[in-house]
Amino acid sequence: MKNKLYTAIGLMSGTSMDGVDASLIRSNGNDQFTNVLDEYYDYDDDLYRRLIHLRNLILNNDDLNKHSQKLNELEKEITLFHSKIVNEITLKYNDEIDLVGFHGQTIFHDPEKKISKQLGQGKLLSQLVNKKVIYDFRQEDLKNNGQGAPLTPIFHNLLSKNINKKYQIEFPICFINIGGISNITKIIKKDEKVEENLEAFDIGPGNCLIDDWIRKNSKKKFDENGSIAKSGKINQLILNQSIENFKIDLYEKSLDVKNFDISFARGLSLEDGCATITNFTAYLIAKGIEYSSNNNDKPIKYLVCGGGRKNSFLIQSIKDYISNKKNISLDLIDKYDFDGDYIESQAFGYLAIRSFLNLPISYPKTTGCVEPTVGGKLVKNF
Repeated sequence: MKNKLYTAIGLMSGTSMDGVDASLIRSNGNDQFTNVLDEYYDYDDDLYRRLIHLRNLILNNDDLNKHSQKLNELEKEITLFHSKIVNEITLKYNDEIDLVGFHGQTIFHDPEKKISKQLGQGKLLSQLVNKKVIYDFRQEDLKNNGQGAPLTPIFHNLLSKNINKKYQIEFPICFINIGGISNITKIIKKDEKVEENLEAFDIGPGNCLIDDWIRKNSKKKFDENGSIAKSGKINQLILNQSIENFKIDLYEKSLDVKNFDISFARGLSLEDGCATITNFTAYLIAKGIEYSSNNNDKPIKYLVCGGGRKNSFLIQSIKDYISNKKNISLDLIDKYDFDGDYIESQAFGYLAIRSFLNLPISYPKTTGCVEPTVGGKLVKNF
């Protein structure tokens, strides 16, 4: 039933590890989509600190086994936290909710070894909320020689059609998600076959280095609006060395927060370190934008979503780096009636519906998988 509309809750907890974005959507898993509600739920400080601490301990597969007891304890706690969210949303919404898309909390991601560990027990969540749950979205893609990420491009594809129709924005349309890691989705033309028309790749750090610096050098969790970076001075020597030492020539591999570290800024003040790290992040994002534009002269609109779009110093720094590219324009996605905080949680509601309908959620040009792949596991435990 191609046009049957399903109602799904999408749950996303990103690499910032500070809470859960939740969205309630309706979709046919294809070309129809309505957003019903979005909510954010904070982790308390204790849970936040334990998650960050545990992620820092896990550097390889052996560490997953070594810390299995702590992982199991936190996994149950994370699942209970998500169950309260689902039950709260269910009380607010009168109609039947068909599915829950449960991403879980990524604690370790190593696509070369085909490992992507998200904390979250789908079976337990299904039992606690009396709903069908789709979880473990990345494993099938990894089995098909994909990188397991990014998974949101097929949802960006749907949004691009809506934005094109409502605002007459011409293709190609690109989405930049600045979460912990930054990635780009490019939708090349309006009506081409998805496999040929959709490209996506990780391009570098997003908020992860900035957040790490702020956490380790202050009592704050992040640099709100980029105000700390704005008050600092970029150390040009350190910045140039960092740029020289870190290059992405081929945008083929998914990235993890552990691919980056802040040691290059050691010895700088809170403000100067933040300014330098933010500018380094902006440089790598700008390079990804240039790569995705293929040095094409055709106008390309880039729509920015994710928490990093609120960092005005970061966004301005990106714009400065691409200022000579007159065909590239950067807008916050919020300008087009979408809340940039909830694109990923809406996406996982949409991906849950696609998975339930046995439709692909990843493609060779988005994750590197050998064929379009239906990811996610369905569980009904009530």
